Order: sequence, then structure tokens, then C-alpha cells
Amino acid sequence: MTNPPLTPEPAAATETPGGTAPVPEAGPEGVATATATAAGGAAPDDARVPGSRPSGEPKRPTLRSDLRASWPDGLVALLITAAIFVLLYLRILDKTSSTITVMPFMADAGGFWMYFLSQAFGWSALLWAWGTVVLGLMLSGPRPRRLPLSGPRLERLHRTTSLNTIALIVAHALLFGAELVRHDTAPWNSALATAFVEALVPGGYDSGTGRIAMPIGQAALYLAIPLGLLFYVRHRIGPRTWRVLHRCVIVVYVLSVWHTLLYGTNVWYDGWFRTSVWLLQLPIAALLLLRLMRPARRSEKLPGRPGATTGARTGWVLRLGGRLAVAAVLAALVAVVAGGSDGGRSAPPEDTSSTHNHD
Repeated sequence: MTNPPLTPEPAAATETPGGTAPVPEAGPEGVATATATAAGGAAPDDARVPGSRPSGEPKRPTLRSDLRASWPDGLVALLITAAIFVLLYLRILDKTSSTITVMPFMADAGGFWMYFLSQAFGWSALLWAWGTVVLGLMLSGPRPRRLPLSGPRLERLHRTTSLNTIALIVAHALLFGAELVRHDTAPWNSALATAFVEALVPGGYDSGTGRIAMPIGQAALYLAIPLGLLFYVRHRIGPRTWRVLHRCVIVVYVLSVWHTLLYGTNVWYDGWFRTSVWLLQLPIAALLLLRLMRPARRSEKLPGRPGATTGARTGWVLRLGGRLAVAAVLAALVAVVAGGSDGGRSAPPEDTSSTHNHD
């Protein structure tokens, strides 16, 4: 499973094979001061309520400062990844994992430990992408009155989880490639070239479902990195351009979830685990709809009626259409979770001797 971070807009998430997007605007400059908001504009990048900036944070957050601040979150991500790896490994040993049903030869847990570690990084990347999107949507939409962290601290947490999502996705992809090299009997240079193509080049993996799932995961990876890092050069490309591009982060998250549901052997068949993945998308869709209905920026609110000009009417129709589309997605998610029709495959009989090749 290749997921990415992504970092949907400030909400969003940044980004992530592991996983993976998809989205509201995020980032400090996306949060206006009370005066600027009332006027319908956005505050400058360094606008803050006096004393509200986290200790040690520069007026304009930099990649270096956020990397330094990301280690606690990164450590938690590694611990969660380790716990997931142990769980996956034990399920293989107990022969309760659907991965064995899909690929019986992987019952040799010790022989394929790197593949299971790649899976663990993929799951943690998807989890971190989910959290990043939630934080971004909270920052760019209405926030609960009582939160354990202030707005600036939530912004910084959103940025650090976005960076860690990218790191988790990259680790997921590289470990998958390393596993391919490890089991390739060709000379090391040939094995390395083959693994690079299959793991990182869209269309290079030509086995079964992977012909579709792998390019989807790779697209999430290659979109997550630039979209997540554009925040740090927004003063060069302009806040408006950055906000437009950053909204695409939601796409990264959607691709990550799609890749997971399509190719994750842990959710290959129908069951509570696969349904849980769908269930986790309900808060995302609900927050996205709430963010569209009650955006933090006054200029993004939907007027009660279309404007007089053609451009104003077109914009009104597009904004209304976006809200209706997200509402429809939310309704579809509820139907999927309630009805159990989540696109999973029917598990074969327990006595099957079939050997699936992940296709």
C-alpha cells in the first residue's frame, strides 16, 4: 500500500504509498486576524495575536524550524509503525492474516519481514495523512471552542505531521523496493534497476491489480512531496497561488485511500477491517463539508444568491456544486458503511489450495 501525505490544505493533509490526501486551505497565512477576517482579507504571513506564537518559532516558519520541531511527532509515528509491524507479523505467524490467503507463500514471516515492515509504514503513513487532513480542515474551517492547543500550535502540528507523512510514505515505497531487490536472484545492478522501475515508475509494475494500484500510490507519493513543501516557498509564488495548489492535497489523500483499499492485502477481503477504513473517511467528509459551508475566510462564503456578472454567477454555481458534491460523497460513505458494500472481495473457502498472485 502506497500512501501519501499529504498535507491537505492547511488543512489538508500533506501529505501521503504508504496511504496518502485531499481540501481546505492551510498554513499560517491562511488564518486571518480578527480585523483582516472582518474585512474579508487574509492576514500577512507573520500576523499573530501578541504572545500567541509558540516559543522559539520564527515569524515566518521555515522548513528547517519545522524539521526540528517534528521529531516528537516523528518518534510517535515510528513507535506506532513498530506496533503495527508487530501486529502484522503476529497475525502472519498465527495464520489469521488475509495476506496469507492472498499470497500463501508469505506464511514464511521471517522470509518476508521487510514486506510486512513496508506495510506497517504504509498504514502509519495513511494514519498520519488522515490526522493531517483533519488538522487542516479544522484550521481552515470552524473550530471547536475548546481545544487543547492554541491556533498557532495547531498550525505547527499540522505542518510537522505533514512532513512526517511524507517521510512515512517515502519509507513505505523504499522498503517495498528493497524487498524486491532482496528476493531478486539477478545481479545486484539488474535487481536494483528492476526494483526501481517496479516500485517508483508508474506502469513499471505489471502484476495483477498492481497494474492499477501501484500507479495510484505512486501518484500520491509524487504529488505529496511538492504539495507538502510548497508552503515554505509560498512567499515566492504568492499566497493565492499557494492556496489554490494546496487545495489539491485532498487529492493525495484520496489517492492514498484508494491505493490502500485496492492493493492492501490486509483489507483485500470483506470484513470489519476494510469497513473500518471506510468508516474513518466519514469525519473527513463531514469536516470538509462543514469547512465549505462555514469557511474561515469571508471571501470563500457562498452568497445567498448569484452575483450580477457572468463570472460571479459561474463562481456561485461552482461553489454550490462543490458543496453538493461533498454532501453526496458523505451520503455515499454512510451507505457503504451501513450496507457493507465496500468493494471487498469474497474470501475463498478455508480449504482452498489456490495460490493468489495478488491479482
